[in-house]
Amino acid sequence: MKVIFAPNAFKESLAAGRVARAMAKGWLRARPRDNAVEVPVADGGDGTAEAFAKASGGRLVRRQAAGPLGQPVRAAFAWDPVRQAAFIEMASASGLRLVPPHERDPMRASTRGTGQLALAALRRGARQIVIGLGGSATVDGGAGFAQALGFRLLDRDGRPIAPGGQGLEQLRHIEPPRRPPWDDSVRFIAATDVDNPLLGARGAAAVFGPQKGAGPDDVKRLEAGLARFAAVLKRDLGRDVARLPGAGAAGGFGAGLAGLLGAQTSSGIEIFLDSIGFDSMLAGAALVLTGEGRLDRQTAFGKAPMGVARAAAKAGVRAIGLAGSLGEGYEILLKRGFAAVFSIAPGPISLEEAMAQAPRLIERQAEAIARVYDVAQSEPT
Repeated sequence: MKVIFAPNAFKESLAAGRVARAMAKGWLRARPRDNAVEVPVADGGDGTAEAFAKASGGRLVRRQAAGPLGQPVRAAFAWDPVRQAAFIEMASASGLRLVPPHERDPMRASTRGTGQLALAALRRGARQIVIGLGGSATVDGGAGFAQALGFRLLDRDGRPIAPGGQGLEQLRHIEPPRRPPWDDSVRFIAATDVDNPLLGARGAAAVFGPQKGAGPDDVKRLEAGLARFAAVLKRDLGRDVARLPGAGAAGGFGAGLAGLLGAQTSSGIEIFLDSIGFDSMLAGAALVLTGEGRLDRQTAFGKAPMGVARAAAKAGVRAIGLAGSLGEGYEILLKRGFAAVFSIAPGPISLEEAMAQAPRLIERQAEAIARVYDVAQSEPT
């Protein structure tokens, strides 16, 4: 029997690949003849590139790139040579974790390094580039990314604008590259699970600016700069992104990808599953085990395990969820495609203990589920 193990990471405890391994190990103790297929998944955040590489049979390509404040960093993207597809976590080169707390400044932080990774993928012959919009240090609308790809973002005197959110205040013109390193057949996709618009109370500056070190005055300047960016995009490139859902993701990078490249913005987990051909992996499967650190009501709204369960349901395959804990409202998952959900906790246990023992607890619960499944499939005597 074919069983697919497709969990997300257990945040701050286990990467998705280790969760999938623990699930499969426990299951095979009870049913050693089953075909256990490990497919760690992710929804665009940290760990997505590694999960993409493992699930697609590709590999991680490491490159030196410009960090958020221009410092060189060692970054990576996932490369699938068969599909000629790349997955780039913008956090790898432009992430908040790359900047010490006392140095965080979205007025100066740039997405140039993410653009350098995209350029490296294009030079490999990429026909599809997925960019995970999560964990960024930036509110530059993707201006640095655009400059790395050859766009000219100019001030009133025809000079390149400064890096970071401050540069958008100077922006007057956008000129596409004369010889772009891609053609119209290349597909760019922005992977995000937020629907924030570019501007306003729910926009990039107001919501995400303070998380990245912006003070009240900075937020006002960033908002004005992003508004100018949207206006120039509309005038020079003919794309209106001001009210586009998801345009505010990653400090307005969603707007930049849509306005500069015509990128599609979509759910991170749906893009991930489509990119690795998950539907075809489900062929012949009898069961899918998925999960993440916590399953609750919010899981039903675009989180990775829900995406896996929906895909499984479409293929007529039952899905079971495992989590470190079951939170308020988790019962809704049983009405949205899950056959069952379980906590790996054996009883009262502290968070620290559960995290430290996560591999063993996951193995144990997966083994228990397999034994119950075995009983359910057995002929009565």
